[in-house]
Amino acid sequence: MSTSRRRTAAVAAVVASLSLVATGCGAGSKTSAETATKVECDYTAPSGKTDVNVLAYNSSSVDPYTNTMVSSCTKGDVTVNHEPIDFAGQVQKTTATLAGDSGTYDIIETYSFVIPQLAAEGKLEPLDDFVEKHSEEYGLDAINENMSGAMTYDGKLYGLPMQAQMLIMAYRKDVFDELGIAPPTTFDEMRDAAKKIQDAGDIKYPIALPLLASADIVTAYDAALGSLGMNLTDPDSMSANLDTPESAQALEELVSLKPFMDPQVTTFDQPAVQQQMYNGSAAMSIMFSGRMNDLTLESNSQFAKDMAFAAPPSVDGGDILYDTISVDGWSIPANTKNDKDMLFEMLASSVSEKASKASLPAAYPARDGMVTESSMPFATAANESIAGVPPSEPYPWTASISNAITPMIADVVVGKTSIEDGTQQMQAAAEKILAESK
Repeated sequence: MSTSRRRTAAVAAVVASLSLVATGCGAGSKTSAETATKVECDYTAPSGKTDVNVLAYNSSSVDPYTNTMVSSCTKGDVTVNHEPIDFAGQVQKTTATLAGDSGTYDIIETYSFVIPQLAAEGKLEPLDDFVEKHSEEYGLDAINENMSGAMTYDGKLYGLPMQAQMLIMAYRKDVFDELGIAPPTTFDEMRDAAKKIQDAGDIKYPIALPLLASADIVTAYDAALGSLGMNLTDPDSMSANLDTPESAQALEELVSLKPFMDPQVTTFDQPAVQQQMYNGSAAMSIMFSGRMNDLTLESNSQFAKDMAFAAPPSVDGGDILYDTISVDGWSIPANTKNDKDMLFEMLASSVSEKASKASLPAAYPARDGMVTESSMPFATAANESIAGVPPSEPYPWTASISNAITPMIADVVVGKTSIEDGTQQMQAAAEKILAESK
């Protein structure tokens, strides 16, 4: 499955704003506009004052696109608004705004994990006709076909890709070099490396993973399951694979890392893991790529110069990595009352060539050929990660199953439920959802 394999991906600023106001925010935005750039946004404005509300979570990889849209598309009587919000808040507000005949938001940031379900429910506007109309103006033919495919359901495009996020391992090269440790390529090697670091005495909990019990933990389980060559479900037989030996092993592997992680790890999201790397309380972490550039900034950490990057390990030595890829993009709610052609031009402008270049190195743009060693310090790790990602599961039931099994996975990891009982509970929950989907 590709994201839950979510950022919960998941999932990533670099240019000074050309349109700052006295507060340090872009027009209509309450987030820092330091990552905005000025691009052409040539929509035909409606008559009268118009507000366009954008829903997008804040991260160093998403903010450049959001802030560029706000900065470039606010003009005349049209104001593009964006309020700061975290990922969990965005998930809640997305559900709320799409629930009725009209909603609060006109443009929403979406990701490949949720596209199938939202599209199947008729909550998003198909974008194919808009792409055909505006492709030449905004250079949309340069958008990676695979990323567009990840935002497609039943042959129709429901999200215009902006960037991809994949899992990457960040590690302290100074610590690894001092102890003669190579970046781990398997979970066994990761445990061995963590034990050496732990035994050296300076870092008590060397591994940092985002295992937030309400969200990130299902991404971790799914990445481990995918690395073992198993999908959540078999769509042909409409059956679940959560009571399999691979499912049990995926849980066992996560539990086996607990001695090397902070005891409060199930309360840690990705920003909390970043903080562990910033302050030196961890020596290796696996997060979405959108979090990597922050680790290289000396303004964030005294260890910035010591950060190095690698593709995530596989669980047991196979070619498929402990990994997931999440494609972020812009969608138009079917229930918006604003002109949808105008909205499309706004989102298309934010992923234009100039805007995409400006997002580097924090983001991995959806446009082909932009990610190189000269444009991104972790380009090699990102490209190797993409090459080893498990196959996606673009089905309407994937998100529902992931949400249902999240607390069950958390109970297993914290020791409240046995692995055997946990896999049986997960299987029963998934089979119920699949039965309702037939």
